[in-house]
Amino acid sequence: MENIFSLVDQRVFPEQQLLDVYSRTITGVVSSVAEAVVHIQVQKESVDRRSNQKKLVPASGSGFIISTDGFVITNNHVIEGAKEIKVSLADGRLVSADLKGADPSTDIAVLKIYENGVKPLVMADSDLLQPGQIAIAIGNPLGLQHTVTAGVVSALGRTLRATNGRMIDDVIQTDASLNPGNSGGPLVNSLGQVIGVNTATIASAQGLCFAVSSNLAAYVAGKLIMDGRVKRAYLGIAGQLVNLSERMIGANKLEKRTGVYVFEIVADHPVYNSELKIGDIIVSFGGKSIGSVDDLHHELNEKLIGKESSLEVLRSGRKTSIKVIPGEMK
Repeated sequence: MENIFSLVDQRVFPEQQLLDVYSRTITGVVSSVAEAVVHIQVQKESVDRRSNQKKLVPASGSGFIISTDGFVITNNHVIEGAKEIKVSLADGRLVSADLKGADPSTDIAVLKIYENGVKPLVMADSDLLQPGQIAIAIGNPLGLQHTVTAGVVSALGRTLRATNGRMIDDVIQTDASLNPGNSGGPLVNSLGQVIGVNTATIASAQGLCFAVSSNLAAYVAGKLIMDGRVKRAYLGIAGQLVNLSERMIGANKLEKRTGVYVFEIVADHPVYNSELKIGDIIVSFGGKSIGSVDDLHHELNEKLIGKESSLEVLRSGRKTSIKVIPGEMK
């Protein structure tokens, strides 16, 4: 049988025509967005174990430009604790960057560079994503050389534990490998639009990678640019997950089999929590069933700061409704 490759005459078919449709999509996207993907260099303070003296150690990651006036999104863990931040652009310029704000609860941070002629990326509506869509992860771990991995959106609506213990909602799972130094870089679709911010990989999960969705990243970035932080409500309590007995569930017609056991209450103006008692089990907040601390965190959003809300707790085995007024978490 004639070798199939002998049928291809490269003098007739130039290199671009030899690429299949998928390859042309990837290479086209990379060429259109790479200019906006930047390398981030930081100096972080560390204590030498031998001398017990403080010293600066280098660290790095990726990021991408989101506006023509030089705002850059990256991961909070890339710049956390940094004493100095520099951004290396695709054309080789190395510039200083100011930290506009960081949100450990979503692992998103925003930097500002003061350079002209920068090209921003467009944020897609991540609510329109579907499993199976092409997902391309781009990073700039070295400053002058991009790394690219491609795959598909494996799942939507995942959650991921942030470094401060809170859960990051609306996380995209993809099989596009996250190479070292790619944290903070964009996850883009086949149109070159950002669908997520690459944030984490789980080594024991056969290369599963995760990205904060573009809608959540855009919301957080907007708050960081305007206010320098993301406002969240809190109740001034410490709680832990507790299993409920079948009798408790049946007698109180509860939807969930767990609740949040309150073991510490801190009086902290302007929070109003004096109607709570240690030993209460929170099962509902603002009409929403609560089965875990994460459920409670999810409901404590900016809109509830300073607003009277209803909290349903199990007290002596019976459901009781009390009033609380959340304050702003610092």
